[in-house]
Amino acid sequence: MPETPKVLVKEKVGPSGIDALREAGFDVDLGIDWDDETFLAKLPEYDGVLIRSATKFTPELIDKATNLKVVGRAGVGVDNVDIPAATKRGIVVVNAPQSNVVTAAEHTVALMMALARNIPQANASMAAGKWERSKFSGVELYGKTIGIIGFGRIGQLVAERAQGLAMRVLAFDPYVSAERYKELGVEKAADSDEIYAEADFITIHLPKTPETAGWLGTAAFAKVKPGVRVLNVARGGLIDEAALQVALDAGTVAGAALDVFPEEPVSDHPLAGYDNVILTPHLGASTAEANDRAGFQAAEQMVAALTGGTVTSAVNAPAVGREDLEVLRPFLPLSSKLGRVAADLAGGSSIDRIEVEVLGRIAERDVRPLSLAALRGVLEGRTEESVNDVNAPSIAAERGIEIEETTRTQARDFTDLIRVTVVSEGVRHRVVGTTLGRRNRPHLLEAWGQRFNLQLDGHLLILRYSDRPGMVGRIGALLGDAGVNIEQAAVGYDQDDDGGRGEHAVMVITTDGPVAAEVLDRILQQDGFVEGRAVSL
Repeated sequence: MPETPKVLVKEKVGPSGIDALREAGFDVDLGIDWDDETFLAKLPEYDGVLIRSATKFTPELIDKATNLKVVGRAGVGVDNVDIPAATKRGIVVVNAPQSNVVTAAEHTVALMMALARNIPQANASMAAGKWERSKFSGVELYGKTIGIIGFGRIGQLVAERAQGLAMRVLAFDPYVSAERYKELGVEKAADSDEIYAEADFITIHLPKTPETAGWLGTAAFAKVKPGVRVLNVARGGLIDEAALQVALDAGTVAGAALDVFPEEPVSDHPLAGYDNVILTPHLGASTAEANDRAGFQAAEQMVAALTGGTVTSAVNAPAVGREDLEVLRPFLPLSSKLGRVAADLAGGSSIDRIEVEVLGRIAERDVRPLSLAALRGVLEGRTEESVNDVNAPSIAAERGIEIEETTRTQARDFTDLIRVTVVSEGVRHRVVGTTLGRRNRPHLLEAWGQRFNLQLDGHLLILRYSDRPGMVGRIGALLGDAGVNIEQAAVGYDQDDDGGRGEHAVMVITTDGPVAAEVLDRILQQDGFVEGRAVSL
C-alpha cells in the first residue's frame, strides 16, 4: 500500500483547512511555533506544506525539501514561493485565489458608506466628549453614481452591492466583454474619462503594473466631477497620493478612503490628519471568514494534488503530456506575445472573444497550452489576480470573454503558424506569427491586415499612415528626437481594387525601450498619421 501523505501546517490557518487535510487521511503536523532550525531539519519528511505569507520558499529551501510534492499558499499571492525552482523540482504550488474577493468587496462598500456619512470622524468626536452633529452631515448613496475602474471579480461584487443600495453603476475595463456588462446590469464606460466626468464615487480595482501606477493622478483629478470621493482597496500606488493631497486641499476631491499604500506598514501618513480621509491598515482581506476560507481552499487543492484529483488553482501545473509540451514549448512565448499584440491593437474596447488558430505540424499535438499562452498574453497585467495556465480560462469566463480554438495540420508558406484574433465589439484584430531559426525566435508575420516578417522583441510600435514619400523618415526623426532607438522595421502596404498600392501603409518597428504615450501622441498629431499602438512585450 502507498504510504500515507505527510503534511506540515507551517503557519496559522483556520481550523477548516486543517480538518480538510486530516479528513483526507493525511498525517498532519502543526509547526506554527517551530524555529528555522527545526523547520529545516524536518522539512524532508513532508509531502506537502501549507503556508501563508511569512514562510519563504527560496531555491535553497526547495532543494532541502527532497520529498515535497505540493506547497499550499493560504491566500492569493505566491510571491514568497520561488515558482521556477518549485516547477523545476516538480513541486505543484497551489493558492486560494477566491478566498478574499467577498471580503475585499465588502470592505470597499463599508469604506464608501463610512466616507459618505463621516462615521469614523463622528465616532472619534464622540469619544472625545463632543457633540458635533452638524459638522458631520454627510451624503446619501441613493441615486449616486459609482465609477468602478477595473471590473474583475472584486469590481463585479462591488457593483452587485452598489446596485442593492440603488446606486447607478458605471464601470470601465477593456478586458471585459460588452455582454458581461449587460448580464450584470452595469453601464459600460467608454474610457476612464467618462467615469471621471460622471462618478460621485470612484473605486479602483486594477492590478499594480508600470502602466497602472498612479492611475488616479494629477491628470485624472483634473477631469473628475467636483466633490467626488475616491477609494482604493486594491493595490498601493494606484492612486498618486501626492496628487490626491493636492486635490483634497483644492476641494476637487471631497473625500478619500485608502486601505492600501505604496509602502507598508505605514507610519505618519501625510493624510492622517485630514477630516475627510479614512485610512485603514490593509484590512481588505482581513476577516475571520476570509482567513478560514483561504486555509480551506488551499488545503482542498493540496488534497487534490496528493491524491490524483483535479487541481484547479495550481500556478505551475502542466496541462498536457510531456511529449506534446516538449514540441510546443518553443511556441509558447510566441503565442503569449501574439495575444498581447492583438489585445493592444483592439485599442481598449471590450474584448468579447479570443480565437486561436494553430496550423502545421504542431496542430497534431494537444495545443491547449498555446491557447492558454495567448489568453495569458491578453490578460496578464490587466486583471487584479495573477494569471496562470490554470486560472486563465475562469478569469476569462468571469469577464464574459469566449475562447475559440481551431487546428489545421497544413500551413501555407511556413511549417507552423499561430493566428490570434481578438474580437472586440464586432471588429476582428488578427495577428499571425511563427518561430524561426535554431533558437526558435518569435516572428510577427501579420498585423492590421498587412504582412511582415519581423522578430518579436521587447517593444513594438505599430503605425498606420498615408502612403506617401518621406513618412518613414519622419517616423525615424520623431523617435530620434524622443531618444528612442529603432532596432528593426518592416512596412506593409494596402492594395487597391486593381492590386496596386493603396492609400495607407503600416509600419512595425521594434525599439530599444518603451515608446511613451506622449511620444506616440506626438507622432499621431502629425499630418498623415492615422492610428498607432505602442506595445511592450
